[in-house]
Amino acid sequence: MHFKDALGRYGEAIAARCLTDSGHRLIETNWRCGRGEIDIIAADGRTLVICEVKTRTSLAFGEPAEAVDEAKSRRLRLLATQWLAEHPGGWEAIRFDVVSVLRRAHGPAQVRHLRAAF
Repeated sequence: MHFKDALGRYGEAIAARCLTDSGHRLIETNWRCGRGEIDIIAADGRTLVICEVKTRTSLAFGEPAEAVDEAKSRRLRLLATQWLAEHPGGWEAIRFDVVSVLRRAHGPAQVRHLRAAF
């Protein structure tokens, strides 16, 4: 496994734990279709949460969450529409979150959960 892939899996595992610790129920991780992937799909009560996870090892290129640009948010909205078409349910709302994970050389990771990030 390449370092970037391992780093991504590490960040997604940390993010999943962060979400479950805050009361979210995980529905699916790494959902894929021909158009792309949603890192985490979760429920926060009756709200469907589409969660993008960004992980970095330093702040040299900015905060991890800064990597979620307009094109990425547009693609996630499209993917969420497809997921909802395949998984109908009675959601009261949908929310797009970003979990930012900074993996430090020493000590625990720094995790920031940005609710309704876009």
